[in-house]
Amino acid sequence: MAKNDQSRRNVLVMRFSALGDVAMTIPVLYPACRANPGTHFVMLTKKWPASMFHDRPDNLEVVGIDVQKEYKGLAGLVKLALKLRREYDVNAVADLHNVLRTRVMDLVFKVCGIPVVKLDKERTRRKALVNHKSDEPVTPTHDRYRNVFSELGLEVPDDFTRLYDGKPLPVSPIVLEKEPGQRWIAISPFSAHDGKVYPLELMDKVVGLLSEHEDYWLFLMGGGKEEKIALRGLAKKYKRVTSMAEIKHGFIDEYALLGKCDLMLTMDSANMHLASLMGLKSVTIWGATSPACGFLGYGQDASSDIQLDMDCRPCSIYGERDCRYGDYRCMTGISPESVAAHVVDLLEHNA
Repeated sequence: MAKNDQSRRNVLVMRFSALGDVAMTIPVLYPACRANPGTHFVMLTKKWPASMFHDRPDNLEVVGIDVQKEYKGLAGLVKLALKLRREYDVNAVADLHNVLRTRVMDLVFKVCGIPVVKLDKERTRRKALVNHKSDEPVTPTHDRYRNVFSELGLEVPDDFTRLYDGKPLPVSPIVLEKEPGQRWIAISPFSAHDGKVYPLELMDKVVGLLSEHEDYWLFLMGGGKEEKIALRGLAKKYKRVTSMAEIKHGFIDEYALLGKCDLMLTMDSANMHLASLMGLKSVTIWGATSPACGFLGYGQDASSDIQLDMDCRPCSIYGERDCRYGDYRCMTGISPESVAAHVVDLLEHNA
């Protein structure tokens, strides 16, 4: 981008981390861009998540970088901050991550006289929640993102609906036409941590029960090597079940699929947030984490989710802790029959 007129506001937005965390910026960032047409926004993130920003506003530019290689260490971060200031005439910074990496960059911008607003991570409230000293939930991440923009004096309407709203869905060669009467269900059975994963042998039974409905078509989502093997087995075992992990695809293909689905069954994972981006209702199975941790998908209803009321939940904000009992009973205690029945009930109720 060419240098802008100095009278124009140019806001740098930063969020690295996991895919889901970056996806959660979109329902806040896109409305902010549209409500402030005279402001240019530059979204800085990792290279892979950068490709998820489809159907974006005209005044939003997305920059994907490899901070581990291109801008490694303290010197690299200082170099990056100065480069961004120079190339984009940055005159305001929205730090939606607030970790050591972004705080180093924040300091550089502050020294240059550029105002910086950082995400409030509510660490005290998080700690009290997982240590069961308080039941007070963490403020939803979307609201905390919105507060950052508000503190910069920007309009931030809470009116996101979905990507491609009022527009044709993206066309993908790997997504077939949906026949009348079919119910499409996306199933994302994996997550980054064991505490957030419904055991595969139980999910196998859920898939089997749902596949008994002849009008249900199931699409299994996952990408790792072991995930592909597991999903391949389920797809071969049951009728009308497709493993998307077997098909090379990108975000545009996933958006095309989710835009045609009637429901998503997911874990506390990135796919919950991708469903939200397409306005798709999701049913999340919560284990070690909880909607109270602040990461519920935008526009999703926690009352439609599945979780057990246990004294030990939530035990972690991100789900990375090992189960204190060693059996992840918060997940294994949920029967496949109850999951399948809940999905069927929601589909029939919303028919």
